[in-house]
Amino acid sequence: MINALTALDGRYARLTKEFADIFSEYGLIKHRVFVEIEWLKFILIDLKLETFEDLNTEMLDNIAQTFDQEDARKVKEIEKQTNHDVKAVEYFIKNKLDLLGLSHMKEWVHFACTSDDINNTSYALMLKKGKEIVVALLRQLIFDLEQKAIQYKSIPMMSRTHGQPASPTTVGKEFINFAWRLLQEADIIEQTKVQAKINGATGNYNAHYFVYPEINWIKASQRFITSHLNLAPIFFTTQVNPNHSIAFVLHAMIRAGATIIDLDRDMWGYISLGYFTQRVKEGETGSSTMPHKVNPIDFENSEGNMGIAISMMEHLCVKLQKSRFQRDLTDSTVLRSLGSVFGFFAIGVKNALKGLSKIDLNNKAIQKDLDNNQELLAEPFQTAMRIFGEENPYERLKELTRGQKITKKDLVKFVDSLEKVPLDFKERMKSLTPETYVGLAQELVDLYFKQKKG
Repeated sequence: MINALTALDGRYARLTKEFADIFSEYGLIKHRVFVEIEWLKFILIDLKLETFEDLNTEMLDNIAQTFDQEDARKVKEIEKQTNHDVKAVEYFIKNKLDLLGLSHMKEWVHFACTSDDINNTSYALMLKKGKEIVVALLRQLIFDLEQKAIQYKSIPMMSRTHGQPASPTTVGKEFINFAWRLLQEADIIEQTKVQAKINGATGNYNAHYFVYPEINWIKASQRFITSHLNLAPIFFTTQVNPNHSIAFVLHAMIRAGATIIDLDRDMWGYISLGYFTQRVKEGETGSSTMPHKVNPIDFENSEGNMGIAISMMEHLCVKLQKSRFQRDLTDSTVLRSLGSVFGFFAIGVKNALKGLSKIDLNNKAIQKDLDNNQELLAEPFQTAMRIFGEENPYERLKELTRGQKITKKDLVKFVDSLEKVPLDFKERMKSLTPETYVGLAQELVDLYFKQKKG
């Protein structure tokens, strides 16, 4: 929408649409209605707090299953009168029961519930759906990185530590580093159980126990949360869920987001160095004034939006675990930004994916750096000199190489001057090149896939 207040619903709406029905105001209300109906069914059917001969569960289910945006607008109209969003949902359901001829059971709606009993369970269901989408996105990014790792497993590349030439690696090994890091977080997010509570105004089942002391409400709430909502029960709360589940998920997403920013910056750097080229799309413009430019905008976009997501997630993780005494409303207003967190995160992942899909390796640029940096062999040479007892190996190679370019001839001459290194090992040193000095980089790529498969 051209008049959208945020980029999530405007410029990037196409990248965040899968979250709209989950985390929008409509999505929140819809989940509240679902929880209220499930709780009503539970207390009337499972607990049998009152028996109604004409109880039709299909009619109750239909209230939640057919809930649409027009219904959500009706709830918002009621809220104008109540000035309370959850109470508006309760009245909406009661109105529905009146229309269905079920007025006699409407006072069982919202039985013994505080607002957060409905809210925390709704947000838990939303979080569960959101994290499933996030895991799918991360696994797609991991897959693409793995494919790059396989494709470039054997391609040597000069490393850079502190931005300076350093011991070579392979292109594939650098991709697998990122795949491994993201895999840890994707697994954590997927395995995290989302917790919810339904235990009354201060978490002690006060009203429940007062009117039905014969019922084991702790076990009852556990059964409702696990069987009706497929969530993990939490018992030790105030009026509000302490939101550890949200923190568990978002902290893992923060680490994943930081890893993706690391990937974005490395890819930006490699493109700048010419190690990768970007495929050009006809009709696109790289710069408004410099026609030659093909900018790494996808990785830049990913970095920027992921930075926003991380900053929001950091706030939510800490804020949502704090509530004055048994309840304040600061969590309620902050939770409404949960969808924005997932939206910005998704934009970050999708643009990283887009950037990866447009790159091609530039073997010539990579080979040129390897050929022009013979001083990279100072590390293995001084290590060999230590083994064979040559004096001051580090210092001698430092004098030869630090801050200056050397040639292959310079290295051969240096090797010939060594007194204690055996002749056969000297030949190994002379035959070594930056291109072949990659250690076990290829084997490490193989190890990643072996461990993942195992």
